[in-house]
Amino acid sequence: MKEKNILVVAVLGIVLACGLYFAFSTRSERSFKNGEVNVLNWTSYIPDDVISDFEKEFGIRVNYGTYSSNEELLAKLSSSNEGAYDLVFPSDYMVELLIQRGMLEKMDKERLRNFSNIDSLFLNQDYDSSNEYSLPFLLAYAELIYDASKIRKPISSYRDLINKDYRNNIILINDQRIIIGSALLATGAEMNSVKDEELEMALKFFEELKPNIKAFDSDSPKTFLITKEAEIGLIWNAEATLAKNENPNLKTVFPKEGFAISMDNYCIPKNSKNRANAYRLIDFLLREDISARIVEEYPYISPNNGLISENEAEIQEILENGSYVENVGVDIKKLDRLWARFK
Repeated sequence: MKEKNILVVAVLGIVLACGLYFAFSTRSERSFKNGEVNVLNWTSYIPDDVISDFEKEFGIRVNYGTYSSNEELLAKLSSSNEGAYDLVFPSDYMVELLIQRGMLEKMDKERLRNFSNIDSLFLNQDYDSSNEYSLPFLLAYAELIYDASKIRKPISSYRDLINKDYRNNIILINDQRIIIGSALLATGAEMNSVKDEELEMALKFFEELKPNIKAFDSDSPKTFLITKEAEIGLIWNAEATLAKNENPNLKTVFPKEGFAISMDNYCIPKNSKNRANAYRLIDFLLREDISARIVEEYPYISPNNGLISENEAEIQEILENGSYVENVGVDIKKLDRLWARFK
């Protein structure tokens, strides 16, 4: 009798499992009746619930992949089958490079009802002067941040970071162009310089700084500052804001030599297979209420004109005083070699 009972329970379990699988599969098909869109984006950039709400509203499945640098994005696009991705978010200089390589579709702005939500302050940048291939998504800028309860001497300059007291105490974003650019600024050069003598000076600065570096992290550098594993950082503004929310002793400053700004953009890769759905997702993200939810969780600067009115003067100052990373063409090999020598 015991064996029969076990058999009955087992059979019922299989029937129940099959029923649940069938129900889930049917619901899944019904939920995503309008196909899919393949997205490749930075980590920690669009909240999960925003993606879920898009899927529910439009019946489109979002297949979401991530990367941690523009160079990783380029590698993934270059190594994947054409049309594998429908929407990507490259930064300024990478937009220009992707255009030059013929890897992007032109933007059809007529398909975007919410295009007018983009403030003109962020349009027509040098890397895509008429926004033929890209539209601005979020603006980031690099800040110095330090724990004022631990670091008694105020930090205001990149050169302040080479103090021997800061050994193994600094977190840097793992971004070749931003960190090399910051080293160039520290030595009095322009952020996008590729002059050999200025790159050598930047390398010397790196050599002095290296003992003080605890880690490179672009995914969540704030964690080191929140847990107090590091007391100083050069990180993106949103990460700095989130860190300060957890540790009120943290203070942020703009380095007096200058700082990097980075505009990440909506772009549609060449021969996208789900282009219509990519436009639906872009238009959804351009809505003011959705843009507000994004920057509430990840406090970068949104180009949505409904969100910038209170901070327009500050944003204008950031755009005027910061420097975009520029596409340096074949000279990127010099920066690759410098980065390899440094790390």
